[in-house]
Amino acid sequence: MYTTLITPEQLRTLRASGQPQMLFDCSFELMKPQAGDAQYRDAHIPGAVRADLDRHLSAMHGAPGKHGTLTAQAADAPASGGRHPLPNREKFAIWLSSVGFANGMQAVVYDRQGANYCGRLWWMLKWAGHEAVAVLDGGLQAWQASGGEVVAGEEPGHFRSNFELRAPLARLVDADAVLARLDSPAQTVLDARAGPRFRGETEPLDPVAGHIPGALNRPFAQNIGEDGRFKPAQQLRAEFDALLAGRDPASVVHQCGSGVSAVPNLLAMQVAGYPATALYAGSWSDWCSDRSRPVATGG
Repeated sequence: MYTTLITPEQLRTLRASGQPQMLFDCSFELMKPQAGDAQYRDAHIPGAVRADLDRHLSAMHGAPGKHGTLTAQAADAPASGGRHPLPNREKFAIWLSSVGFANGMQAVVYDRQGANYCGRLWWMLKWAGHEAVAVLDGGLQAWQASGGEVVAGEEPGHFRSNFELRAPLARLVDADAVLARLDSPAQTVLDARAGPRFRGETEPLDPVAGHIPGALNRPFAQNIGEDGRFKPAQQLRAEFDALLAGRDPASVVHQCGSGVSAVPNLLAMQVAGYPATALYAGSWSDWCSDRSRPVATGG
C-alpha cells in the first residue's frame, strides 16, 4: 500500500502486479480552467481517469470574488466555503462510484503542476476514509522522463462501483474553529500562498488582500526540489522545524487561497514524519468573505 508518495518506478511495478488500482489525472490551470482537459487529451498515463478540480473535486462556487458570486445548490450541501468548496463526502463518494473506484483499490493521483492539484484528490480520499492513495512524485513529467508510456485522447468508461465512506483519515476545520483559536498556542496557521499575496501586496483572485493574523507563510512550491520531486524527508523536516520554531506540529492548520495549494504543505509534513495536521479548506477566500474577521498584512 502506498499512502504518501509513489515513484515512477514503483508505479510501473504496481501496474504490472495486477493489484486493483486506479490512476487519476488531476491536471489543471487556475487561470485557464479548460487547459487541464486539453492536457489530458494530449497525453496521459494509459487508463487514467480525468479528475477536474472544478467539475469533480469542488462543489459549486459559493463565495464572493472579484468576478461575481455563484450560489451553491442546496443539493450540493458543500462541506466548506471558499472559491473551491469541498463537495460533501456523500457527493464525493457518488462520483468515485460513478468512475468505478472501489474501496479495495490503490489510488495514484498526478498532475503536471507540482502536485498542486492532485494533492486535493489525495486529501479528499483520505477524508473519505481511504488510506491507499499516493501522489506520483514528480508528476507526469517524471513518469515520461523515466520512459513511462502515455496515450492521447479519451479513455473508455468504467462500470459503476459502490464506494463506501469510512471514518475520515484527514481533519477538516472551518472558519469558526480557526477564529476561536487565533491567539492560542493550540493552533498554528500555515499559509501556502506566495509571499506577495500573504503580505497583502497583491491579490489577483479574492476581494481582500492580506492573511489570517498570526499565520506563518510557506509557499507550497518550496516543498519541491530542482528535479521536480518532493524534497527528501530529512530536508523537509529541517525546513518545517525551522519555520515552526518550537510550535507544536500537531497544532498546524493548513490554508491557502481556496484550500487546494495548501495540501502540498500538508503532504510534505506527512512525508517528513510529523503527526497528522488539519486543513482549513475554505482558506483565505472563505475567511475574507466575512468582513468582520480580522485581517493582517505585512511579513
